[in-house]
Amino acid sequence: MTAPPAPPGGAGAGLPQFGAEEMARLLTPARAADALADALRAGLDPEACPQRTGVAVPGGELLLMPAATAAYAGVKIAGVAPGNPARGLPRITGSYLLLDGPTLRPLALLDGAALTALRTPAVSALALRYLAPAGRPLRVLLFGSGPQAYGHLEAALAVREAAAVVVVARRAEGARKLAAHAHALGVAARTGTGSAEEVAGADLILCCTTAREPLFDGRQVAPGAVVVAVGSHEPDARETDTALVRRAAVYVESRAAALREAGDLLVPEAEGAIGPGHISATLADLVAGRHPRPVRPSRPQLFKSVGMAWEDLAVAVAIYRSAAGVSSET
Repeated sequence: MTAPPAPPGGAGAGLPQFGAEEMARLLTPARAADALADALRAGLDPEACPQRTGVAVPGGELLLMPAATAAYAGVKIAGVAPGNPARGLPRITGSYLLLDGPTLRPLALLDGAALTALRTPAVSALALRYLAPAGRPLRVLLFGSGPQAYGHLEAALAVREAAAVVVVARRAEGARKLAAHAHALGVAARTGTGSAEEVAGADLILCCTTAREPLFDGRQVAPGAVVVAVGSHEPDARETDTALVRRAAVYVESRAAALREAGDLLVPEAEGAIGPGHISATLADLVAGRHPRPVRPSRPQLFKSVGMAWEDLAVAVAIYRSAAGVSSET
């Protein structure tokens, strides 16, 4: 892959800037998932991706996420401000600087929050291509009503047909709005409570929340159902419980990152319920065919995502190249 020429000057000198609307126009969740798969097939090793660096600040947390390939490099500076929603502001803020790989000259500046809102559902969509049941419309249970919930709904619909969607959220108004959005996309949708019946009846459970404790009883998840959990990258926070993790075949983006950051797995491990070898496979294993695609699985399938810098880079590059009219094959 050859990078287009870098613009003259230093950082900020005539750099193309991509906001949320233009990014959505240039790259759909399905094409973003393609970009992630292409990066893995090209030999990118998520296990070697630099660690996320987090710094506590008065307003929340600052995150620094760098990554590089031979052709491109990039870094996301993101803020996580828990108090922002009450101010009518996004919880996630930040910017992404894309650089030419060989020279490290700046190429573009992207809205960091919009990039996160696109790449995280794309990661989940890529996993669902391999894990979600095929051949019939799925009953979807969706926890959350923020940007990630909207993004995951649309990404899931790009991968599989949905028979119905049940939305569960802390705020009733948020749940109603997302259910109405699902209905506008042509899917039967309603709000719910996350009851045992709703959990047991779901083929796909999407967890897109800021919860720090499990959202539902994992014993109720049906064999063969898929659970996607994306809401946390902290070792003491989780959206799924020990019962589900113990029962499930577990898939992650990177073993190293999951065993460093995924509270959904680290809490059960600390309880002695599972060991580090409980992870069945990584996303790269699925894409490369090193792990067989589950066929009529007898236990739940759990994909736990913490979000990684290589994913930001792959999607940012796809946006930049799409804007430049450069084919992904060149």
